[in-house]
Amino acid sequence: MPTEILMPALSPTMEEGTLAKWHVKEGDTVSSGDIMAEIETDKATMEFEAVDEGVMGKILIAEGTEGVKVNDVIAILLEDGESADDISATPTAAPTEQPAATAEAAPAGGSDKVAAPAPAAPVKDGNRVFATPLARRIAADKGLDLAAITGSGPHGRIVKADVENATAAPKAAAAPAAAKADAPAATLAAGPSTGAVLKTYADRPFEEVKLDGMRKTIAARLTEAKQSVPHFYLRRDINLDALLKFRSQLNKQLEPRGVKLSVNDFIIKACALALQQVPEANAVWAGDRTLKFEKSDVAVAVAIDGGLFTPVLKDSDSKSLSALSSEMKDLANRARDRKLAPHEYQGGSFAISNLGMFGIDNFDAIINPPHSAILAVGAGVKKPIVGADGELTVGTIMSSTLSVDHRVIDGVLGANLLNAIKDNLENPMTMLA
Repeated sequence: MPTEILMPALSPTMEEGTLAKWHVKEGDTVSSGDIMAEIETDKATMEFEAVDEGVMGKILIAEGTEGVKVNDVIAILLEDGESADDISATPTAAPTEQPAATAEAAPAGGSDKVAAPAPAAPVKDGNRVFATPLARRIAADKGLDLAAITGSGPHGRIVKADVENATAAPKAAAAPAAAKADAPAATLAAGPSTGAVLKTYADRPFEEVKLDGMRKTIAARLTEAKQSVPHFYLRRDINLDALLKFRSQLNKQLEPRGVKLSVNDFIIKACALALQQVPEANAVWAGDRTLKFEKSDVAVAVAIDGGLFTPVLKDSDSKSLSALSSEMKDLANRARDRKLAPHEYQGGSFAISNLGMFGIDNFDAIINPPHSAILAVGAGVKKPIVGADGELTVGTIMSSTLSVDHRVIDGVLGANLLNAIKDNLENPMTMLA
């Protein structure tokens, strides 16, 4: 019986992707484990392996197609003895489940939802109405009765074009006020429509830049985070003089091993230890409860062309500075090449965003759910300070802002966490104890 091959979910949050490339063509023999295609998500290009043996009977989604929903049928696989004629004769072939793909070329990820399966096929006069899963899903979205649609596909099967060209029965118009009241908050707060913006700037020269999957996901997730997560902000200045001196001494000792510690490596370690020192803050929001963690999994924002990754350094509290430095360099390099696997940039309870190397003194970062906090780090700048004895001197001061999810971390708890980070950075030798 022909088998429908579905668009796989390459990560728990993937909703759609781009079918970048087919590695097989119609008529090719496919064995379990063969690379069939490359799928692009918002963060990665991943190889997609076959789980069944057979012959590629029909490719339904052309390579280069964007916005292919998870669970859409992308191809039909034939078993031995079957022919292309069997495809139309079995319109509801059993789909084959696809495993998580292997990350080889570049990134994966997505939004927070997995697409729902297509609605069940309807029945007309006691007989099943034959329609593709995609046609059934579109019909459900448009409110169409499949039993009233004539299919143009093989043996009268209803296909995508049939439901796209069909018109739903007219519905009573809702009162404008009610429509506005019932509209989702995110829609109401989304700003002017594309058409309205284009009309506003119709008399000005501009270039339209198409959003890729990563930019769409970043826009959606950060908009949702800013609107739904109750942020509050805590700020401290941190004196880096002792850390810079200690770092210089360590780097001289580590030079024969080819290790060079950055200030950011110390910040990662300081945050990881602070989450252990203030364990109530090492938690995330989980809808009707919080999840409190034993280990410190710290995410670090890494800028790449067109967006960013937040690779996670797991068990950061128990790793040495040199180990953290080596791991961070590896993750950052592979992030820029878009070669991170999903498990390497998902999870964690806390994040760091450092713009100090770009000359930024201070800024407020948006929390990346489900994290409960993110530390925004600015540049270390020489400033006049008052010494312990009241004398005026000069010190290297770094501004830090902790953005906190008030559902998880209250003001005093957040203050204790930021104070612990500051103490660790201003007394760097204690981080080696």
